[in-house]
Amino acid sequence: MNRRNTLLLKILLFLFILNSISLFLYFLTHSSNSSRSNTNLNNQIPLLRSQQQQQSHHHSLKPWPILPSYLPWTDAEDSKANAITRSCEGYFGNGFTRRVQVLHGPGWFRCWYSETLRSSVCEGGRVRMVPDRIRMAKGGEALVDVMGRGEDEELPAFQNGAFEVDGGDGVGAVEGKTLVDREFLDRYLPAGGIQRHTMRDLISKIRVVREKDFACDEWFEEPTLLVTRFEYANLFHTITDWYSAYVSSRVTGLPNRPHVVFVDGHCETQLEETWKALFSSVRYAKNFTGTVCFHHAILSPLGYETAMFKGLTEEVNCDGASAQELWQNPDNHKTARISEFGEMIRAAFGLPLNAYHSTKPVSGHNVLFVRREDYLAHPRHRGKVESRLSNEAEVFESFKSWVSNYNGCKINLVNGLFAHMSMKEQVRAIQDASVIIGAHGAGLTHIVSALPKTVILEIISSQFRRPHFAYIARWKGLEYHAINLAGSHADPGTVINELANIMKSLGC
Repeated sequence: MNRRNTLLLKILLFLFILNSISLFLYFLTHSSNSSRSNTNLNNQIPLLRSQQQQQSHHHSLKPWPILPSYLPWTDAEDSKANAITRSCEGYFGNGFTRRVQVLHGPGWFRCWYSETLRSSVCEGGRVRMVPDRIRMAKGGEALVDVMGRGEDEELPAFQNGAFEVDGGDGVGAVEGKTLVDREFLDRYLPAGGIQRHTMRDLISKIRVVREKDFACDEWFEEPTLLVTRFEYANLFHTITDWYSAYVSSRVTGLPNRPHVVFVDGHCETQLEETWKALFSSVRYAKNFTGTVCFHHAILSPLGYETAMFKGLTEEVNCDGASAQELWQNPDNHKTARISEFGEMIRAAFGLPLNAYHSTKPVSGHNVLFVRREDYLAHPRHRGKVESRLSNEAEVFESFKSWVSNYNGCKINLVNGLFAHMSMKEQVRAIQDASVIIGAHGAGLTHIVSALPKTVILEIISSQFRRPHFAYIARWKGLEYHAINLAGSHADPGTVINELANIMKSLGC
């Protein structure tokens, strides 16, 4: 028993001595490290302050919503999964599969080229924008404050070095070295039929600078889209811009919705409501007071280079299909991308994505008549819209009379006065409609957000026989009807007969 107690006492004494030695060594080391840490911290205070200033524009990004029509976007790094040229995925999805690396280093730059669209999505890191080297109006002003301003004042004219990339210490033997040459531009950023290709011009003026010369007044640490708009007050052209920005975000694999910087000097319009809903924030290039640096900048192709615009002059042989159908049976002649994009718009406004049209809705079928109204669109606009249906009011009144006496089922006639509705209200009206009727006009572009079983009836005057909305309906897989007029006057009875047949096909 005594031997056992003696052994326990020796063990306790050993542990006490070992613990004392450990404590002594800890405090000795801690004192030395503390002294060194204080010295290092004092040396790093200017750097920490600089980093805090650089991160002054750090914002939380909006997450991507879960979209019923979403299909995985081809990994641009995977050459085996490249979209077939002129396939539906090549036109509407990730056809940007040819990677062209331009610059490696602290800063970097590359482009993803599409053989189908003959354009590129380009992106770079440690990119600096110098607003003083961009000649254009400030942008973002109230429309009434800039009435009469010319378009040339609003579109950007870039000087050399308007944008710069950090090339590290290994560059700079040649002062003002440009990032790419004419051969690169012609091959990967061809102007095509675009007279003023601002993205091409921007990239042609990018300079590579030494790291020591890469100073920034402000930083965007999060991914940012650089977008130039042309017909920014027209819904059709703006939707092509939205689509291009959305595709660019997906092609570059952004985990969240990016910020947007408009590299143009256009004034504020109603359509910015959707820009702000779709993306994490919106600013204008000339609204910054100094140099702005981007940790990750993405240059979105012009809206003219999307399939929605190119499809007006070249055959885009694609039919709309559900994502589920394409997941089970991939088809190069079918697409769900336009439906995916329409759901993205609805989700951005917080509208339900699980909505669908019942064959016999309790509240009745909504028939939306999209109207064309006078409104002030941009500084060079007189506030008068061009008439596409000269007796539009008469047709609408005939609809009201017919609906009130219709016995087939309950029909709710919706007066689509879009010029006096917010963008969210417009998209909600489109979503809730079983039938959408309208004269040829930009407002019909909203059908990208229509539900799958929606029926489209377009009234087309002889002067505006254009395929915009017939194509969009086809690419979404929507039932489409057209009434082609001899002039701009529609016979109300003819339009009502067409609507009656549509309602009967809906079981009404």
